Amino acid sequence: MTLAVKIRLLALIIGVSLASATSAVPAPRALVSMVTGSITSQPIGHYEFCQRHADECGIRSRTAPAPKVTDYGWNAIHDVNSSVNDRITARTDMQVYGREEYWEYPVDAGDCEDYALEKRKELAERGFALSDLLITVVRKSDGEGHAVLTVRTSQGDFILDNLNSDVKLWSDTDYTFLKRQASFDTGRWVTIEDGRDVVVGALR
Repeated sequence: MTLAVKIRLLALIIGVSLASATSAVPAPRALVSMVTGSITSQPIGHYEFCQRHADECGIRSRTAPAPKVTDYGWNAIHDVNSSVNDRITARTDMQVYGREEYWEYPVDAGDCEDYALEKRKELAERGFALSDLLITVVRKSDGEGHAVLTVRTSQGDFILDNLNSDVKLWSDTDYTFLKRQASFDTGRWVTIEDGRDVVVGALR
């Protein structure tokens, strides 16, 4: 066997080995559920909301795995997300309430956190546990703060958003996730990633 043939054969063997090794490494998969951290500051709007609705902000739950959602549950999630988005008009807190960062159940208009509060309330009325309905603060790609509702399920954390009527897995959105309500206490918040405070007020 000539030297040239040996070199070609060695190159072929190395190439096949590298291809096999590459194919054996699984492609990275996005996390279906958020990884939360330590207790963090409560948004001022939620703190003041809790002063007005104290009975809603001291509910404690045992830490439990996210539940399996039935077909009825998925229909409810999609229905509530679309229904609230359709019937509530997007307005700033200043336009509706005459002040910034005022979190409240909307009547016919509201800011992003008001949409999230209403969706949380309506899903709870349909049988979802509050420990699985978590208001979440994110940062949009333009740097603006925004609030959405996270629904914990055994299939992952899904986002209900007033800017989009599609219900998406959190890792399929373009947001940077900062913090959310704790699943074990409706009045506490936990970090997601860096957890920095932002003002939430996105309309579009």
